[in-house]
Amino acid sequence: MRADAEIQPPFAELIGMKITLLSADKVTAELPVRAELGNRFGILHGGAIMALADNLGGTATVANLPEGTTTTTIESKTNFFAAVPAGDTAYAECTPLHRGRTTMVWQTRITRGDGRLCALVTQTQMVLKGRDS
Repeated sequence: MRADAEIQPPFAELIGMKITLLSADKVTAELPVRAELGNRFGILHGGAIMALADNLGGTATVANLPEGTTTTTIESKTNFFAAVPAGDTAYAECTPLHRGRTTMVWQTRITRGDGRLCALVTQTQMVLKGRDS
């Protein structure tokens, strides 16, 4: 696993997410739902859910990249199932569906404090060769 996978972008700190497990096969994180991350109805904004999953998919990809390569998200799809209210915590678990030479596909399950599934995100990451990491 690449050591730089542990380094999170400033955006992760801005939204308040915390990586709780990092391996080549799984990345997990927690995101306390505060009012600033909510929509007009006092629940976690869909964009915040998608941002959490995107960050985890990028982190998981970096953990699996060969040296001298980088990554970028090229596709992301989100299904929403239940709301995460302000004051609760969103829990995310990202696992691989495909790890290839040119693309990797990750699935992130997001649940809330009571364990209910809130969202399922599938994203494709492109592996960019010949760039500084």
